[in-house]
Amino acid sequence: MDTTVVNTGTEGKTWGGGNEPLKASYGKMMMWFFILSDALTFSGFLAAYGFSRFKFIDYWPIADEVFTHVPFLHGQELPMIYVAFMTFVLIMSSVTMVLAVDAGHKMQKTKVTWYMFLTIIGGLIFVGSQAWEWATFIKGDFGAVQTKGGNILQFVNAEGERLAIRDFTTSQHSERAQHERKSGLWFVSEGSLPDFTVAEVVKGMEANDDILIRTQMLDEHGHKTVLSREESLSMLKDHGNLVVHGANLHVNEYGSPLFADFFFFITGFHGFHVFSGVVINIIIFFNVIIGTYERRRSYEMVEKVGLYWHFVDLVWVFVFTFFYLV
Repeated sequence: MDTTVVNTGTEGKTWGGGNEPLKASYGKMMMWFFILSDALTFSGFLAAYGFSRFKFIDYWPIADEVFTHVPFLHGQELPMIYVAFMTFVLIMSSVTMVLAVDAGHKMQKTKVTWYMFLTIIGGLIFVGSQAWEWATFIKGDFGAVQTKGGNILQFVNAEGERLAIRDFTTSQHSERAQHERKSGLWFVSEGSLPDFTVAEVVKGMEANDDILIRTQMLDEHGHKTVLSREESLSMLKDHGNLVVHGANLHVNEYGSPLFADFFFFITGFHGFHVFSGVVINIIIFFNVIIGTYERRRSYEMVEKVGLYWHFVDLVWVFVFTFFYLV
């Protein structure tokens, strides 16, 4: 039995994308693939942060008490103000990038140059602000005492306002031996020698009757638990182990060390992306100035780096929401 095959003209034409599938060039397609894979990476980081936070929700640091610093306004408590400023700057840099891409479609070299310049300035402000925030977070303001179990004890006055350890404690010794393994202290280590010992903090607290201890445990209202005067002295004497200032990968005066670990890793990874984007923008900026894309009659490179910059901006919106606001 013979079978007749009718050629409808579609044989060999299943793929019709040519060199620009989905009407996107090879370069833009590869940028979209990179953005997709990077989005999955950031999603994993944020998911891990979310699981860890809700697992230890009873003593997770309160963001409004941690990120209160503003440059040139030392000593004033302004929760989240500077982080909001950083977010605004990054969003505005994304707007200027949109304008640069639009000007590139219209072959307006001068406008592309100026909008790219403004985008670079916004990125530099954000990276510099993040570096300042890191330095402030690492240095700390008030100090705290870490217990033998790893919990953090903070100090407040009768009104519940935070007190710095240096405000009520005086160092009694000009020279102290730093904890080292060679001294036989195998289970105690110090990145840098604290300004005070626990014994000196105890003496300072005993000399001031209005000082209380606030634990990292949260009550039913979401506020940290403040102990009575007797409980405060007992807790400090019986369980105080190490005076800590600021935060690093081992200790954190604000609460759980895991909070600091996620802060450094997630914001650092995003900051690396922003810094890389600034470097790439600078390269594209100088190519715009020397007329590279004018000669090509295409500003597609500006559009491709714009996709990356918008992705970095969008990721920060999620980081800002989940890490700082929620």
